[in-house]
Amino acid sequence: MMNPWRLRLLSQLDTLGTVRAVAQAANLSPSSVSQQLAALEAETRTQLLERTGRRVRLTSAGLILARRARAILDQMEGVEAELRGFGEEPAGLVRLGCFQSAIHTMAVPAVSRLARAHPHLDIELLQLEPHESMPALRVGDVDIIITTTDFDALPLGPDLDLVPLATDPVLLVLPPGHPAAGRGAVDLAALADEPWTFDMPQTYMANLALRLCRQAGFEPRVVGRFGNYMMTLQHVEAGLSIALLPGLAVDRRYRVATRELPAAVTRTITAAIRRGSPPRAAVRAVLDALRRHPELPLPDAG
Repeated sequence: MMNPWRLRLLSQLDTLGTVRAVAQAANLSPSSVSQQLAALEAETRTQLLERTGRRVRLTSAGLILARRARAILDQMEGVEAELRGFGEEPAGLVRLGCFQSAIHTMAVPAVSRLARAHPHLDIELLQLEPHESMPALRVGDVDIIITTTDFDALPLGPDLDLVPLATDPVLLVLPPGHPAAGRGAVDLAALADEPWTFDMPQTYMANLALRLCRQAGFEPRVVGRFGNYMMTLQHVEAGLSIALLPGLAVDRRYRVATRELPAAVTRTITAAIRRGSPPRAAVRAVLDALRRHPELPLPDAG
């Protein structure tokens, strides 16, 4: 009989590519991962791995088993949830991955409502940006993610089911006394000589901000990079820089001015789950709670 935990390691190897990456994701040593995969080969009486130089790769049989393992593990989790609550009352653990600016505006209110309505439902909330959450969902480290369909580096494919949640404008954020703070929409070209704060390199917002500046005809002078929007807002509030931020990230406790761009830029926020067997009751409850946010505009249907 195949061990489910070893199947998960095999599935992660298919997604992450190396034993070392699997070991880091599973908080194990590379040798432990190798031992568990060797044990899985013994269980299946099939060669699942082959060595190429200093690395290993999946054999044809290994690829087939790895890609079916995800469906097997999903079915097992669904059966366990049904046995706990007969598939009706939401119960058990749901792991929700969410990017930073949606945590306090979308995820925390939803989790608070669910805690009151379903006392047997446990939700683990993880801060994961789109480049982190999509791989985590695909390998089964989280059950639901809040992400954006606009992150081109890791597209949402047919292996995922999407639930549209909201649209969010990208805004220019300025110190309150900035000369451009009192106008309407601001052309970025007029701000070519300003100091800028960006998100960390290769993140969705860093790539988007750089692209918008270059489209306006200049290379931004970046004086700060923060992986926390609160730090960015503090930097702007102090008059040290300006920034482009999603609307959800602009905390009204900070004294900053926001202006729209001449050509509106928005991001589409969506929840995503793995496609397969129908989601268990606990996952459905979390998805329903995330959709109940009347203060945020839904994405356009067309």
